[in-house]
Amino acid sequence: MSAAPAPEPPQLLGIQEAATLLGVTMRTLRFYEDKGLIAPQRVGTTRIYSRREVGRMQLILRGKRLGFSIREIKEFLDLYDVDPEHHEQVRALKSKVGERIADLRKQKRAIDQTLEELLSIERQALAWLEGSPLRPVDD
Repeated sequence: MSAAPAPEPPQLLGIQEAATLLGVTMRTLRFYEDKGLIAPQRVGTTRIYSRREVGRMQLILRGKRLGFSIREIKEFLDLYDVDPEHHEQVRALKSKVGERIADLRKQKRAIDQTLEELLSIERQALAWLEGSPLRPVDD
């Protein structure tokens, strides 16, 4: 027995519904709108989010989780709009992902080195404490 597919979001959502669906605040949605990454429709002063805007926000949030800057995310989204075949977008994404992987590997090496050094200091301190006799407190 297979699991039922996730329900499709409604065609149009208000800002509160979009924020809830995406797990973000309304302020977050307004922030990305101010940065030009999403452009919800307007009905008077009410923002209306289409599936396209929700999808773009999902890509933005994923990009942020992966450590990409807002500028880099905007470049990916802009390429998506002008390249219907998505060749340029995928090439740019592959390049940026490779750079991010290299950066993370470098950070991991630095963290591993720092962790080893701290563990060594901890072992030395413990050995010193276990090996040092109790000293009387000066009167």
